[in-house]
Amino acid sequence: MNGPQLIEDTIAFVKRTLKGAEGGHDWFHIQRVFNNAQSIAKQEPVDPLIVALGALLHDIADAKFHDGDETVGPKVASTFLRSKAVADPVLTHVVKIIENISFKNSLETTAVAPFSSLELQVVQDADRLDAIGAIGIARAFNYGGFKNRVLYDPEIAPDLQLTKEAYKAAKSPTINHFYEKLLLLKDRMNTPTGKQMAEERHQFMLDYLNQFYKEWEG
Repeated sequence: MNGPQLIEDTIAFVKRTLKGAEGGHDWFHIQRVFNNAQSIAKQEPVDPLIVALGALLHDIADAKFHDGDETVGPKVASTFLRSKAVADPVLTHVVKIIENISFKNSLETTAVAPFSSLELQVVQDADRLDAIGAIGIARAFNYGGFKNRVLYDPEIAPDLQLTKEAYKAAKSPTINHFYEKLLLLKDRMNTPTGKQMAEERHQFMLDYLNQFYKEWEG
């Protein structure tokens, strides 16, 4: 199957699979990440097919919606790609991207060096960009509402030393999520283009928080 047809079929598959998904992890999130990845990839010597497939399939079955099971997404993606007779090296690379893209994995300390590739870095940057700025703020509060979390509680301080397991189990107010993840992402971008794109979005979040606290105090 040629590249454009495979991308078209993958888009159709993702739309079907994520129909009715939580608003911060639905098809439109995938579409934004895909577009971000395309923009970043233009500046990097990457395999565009792997970047495209990685972006489209990175959240095909997010663990947080599958009882924390991090194997579901890679399995779903692998089954789909095999059904399209995708070459093993491409399939394996895309699955590795899905397995390693998450922010929570960066909180885990292990003696084994994690998988790394420029394609992963591009897709990871694209995904992280959608977690910050105006869209990131909207997604954070959308998910907080989905989980019935309070907006803010001055008596609950952010945990700046979260482990991977603690991060997965966290039920803290949505405002805490800014400090526990969102505000950290600017300095964890991989590519020069990603770093540049993150600057404005990061500042927007700082401005938003300033306004939030002003309004909270009345």
